[in-house]
Amino acid sequence: MSFTNEALTDFTAPQNVETYRTALAEVRTRLGADYPLTIGGHKLETGDWIESYNPGDTSQLIGRSAKGGQAEVDRALTAAWAAFRPWSAQPMDERIALVRRLADVMRRRRFELAAWMTYEAGKNYAEADADVAEAIDFCEYYAAQAPALAGEHETYPSPGERNTSLLVPLGAGVVISPWNFPLAIFTGMAVGPAVVGNTLVLKPSPDTPIVAQKFIECADEAGFPAGVFNLVTGADADIGDYLVDHPTTRFINFTGSLNTGIRINQRAAVVQPGQLWIKKVGLEMGGKDALIVDETADLDYAARMAVASGYGFGGQKCSAMSRLIAVETIHDELVERFVTLASELEVGPADENPDFSALINQRAKDKSLEYIDIGRETAQLLTGGETGSEAGHYVTPTVFADVEPDSRLAQEEIFGPVVSIIRARDFDHALGIANGTMFGLTGGLISQDRERLDRAKREFEVGNLYLNRKITGAFVGLQPFGGLRLSGTTVKAGGPYYLRQYLAEKTIAEKQLG
Repeated sequence: MSFTNEALTDFTAPQNVETYRTALAEVRTRLGADYPLTIGGHKLETGDWIESYNPGDTSQLIGRSAKGGQAEVDRALTAAWAAFRPWSAQPMDERIALVRRLADVMRRRRFELAAWMTYEAGKNYAEADADVAEAIDFCEYYAAQAPALAGEHETYPSPGERNTSLLVPLGAGVVISPWNFPLAIFTGMAVGPAVVGNTLVLKPSPDTPIVAQKFIECADEAGFPAGVFNLVTGADADIGDYLVDHPTTRFINFTGSLNTGIRINQRAAVVQPGQLWIKKVGLEMGGKDALIVDETADLDYAARMAVASGYGFGGQKCSAMSRLIAVETIHDELVERFVTLASELEVGPADENPDFSALINQRAKDKSLEYIDIGRETAQLLTGGETGSEAGHYVTPTVFADVEPDSRLAQEEIFGPVVSIIRARDFDHALGIANGTMFGLTGGLISQDRERLDRAKREFEVGNLYLNRKITGAFVGLQPFGGLRLSGTTVKAGGPYYLRQYLAEKTIAEKQLG
């Protein structure tokens, strides 16, 4: 089957801006509602709630999602296993049809879904629209990839015997998803395992539970059977470890921080009483991403790409550039251009469509400010470092120069609008600096030197390498996404091998009698 990425909306067209504003106005009338859990097709209230607020206007309640605990996790896993046998027995083409129908529902609700992300996640128009487009892409791409995995596949011929290999779904798994791509990553992590026959318990980030509720609405509208997707919103401390440790959890699909990912990997390795398998764990865990600019680059272009890489969605992307590495001969000129562009960025409420809005929560703001304080003592602050409006979790675009490659500022993930500029003697030194962290997610080089571009392909130790472009914005199918080193377990989302990790191989040998 063919696949084509969903086109992004052109917000230079006034009619598209007006359509988006209309969607924002309509969604605004629905803010503050209560949403139950969805378990086995039943809607369940618990009497306790997770309240979700607009990060750019913390007085604005987006909605309340029922707060699940361990009892709800037990019930959800039971429901997922009850749904597993009939769902996995459904022909692949029927499951594919449902996933494609989900994509169609999301297309029809595209501006509405984006508007929810503007309010709940603080995404401007283009970022929220791209999030919905990526969710649609995951549905369509995995639907296109799934047919090749169906049915029995013959191995080598053997006289008097037929030998085949069959891929079978694993069972009921757990999705623990992040807030920064609350629809796209959530959707991809859910529909990938589901299309090949698994059932899921979905735990979204407590920062974006309402967007997850909108996914469930879309899945219900598409006609997914009860129990395929079970939504349990809850506090990380209450149900995170419990989901991972549970003896009936067959696999765990996680995107988030390094520390949490390592914790999940450690806990999942323990075989609990009554557990019948080794749990399969897929992890995507962030980075400390670098863009190298050498002396052959067009510096105006390089500065624009660096700003786009560092400050899109306020740097709240695991692919975001947090280190700009400039070779000595062009360092000062590049820094001047970069700082000028960064200082011109507009920061404000997401519904007003600024360059970027508030950080997701107070913890994120405090973390960025903590690293800014470290930078004030160890490097040179060139611009930013302020909080901006006190109405939300705002931090202005911040640039530090004279950052030492082995400093905390250059080694630790910040996940905010803070960029460290590092001076390199030459390209060799720059490449060594770029590789000098525990992470290996994204990286890039802007250069007109063919030999250096080829060297970067071989020696830049990242899962996603971008040459002569920004280092964010991977498209499903075009740039399968996932990191090396401690950035993840290397099975790339939106890539040709992603679905295979949710299937086990079963070999069948049949002797021909008579």
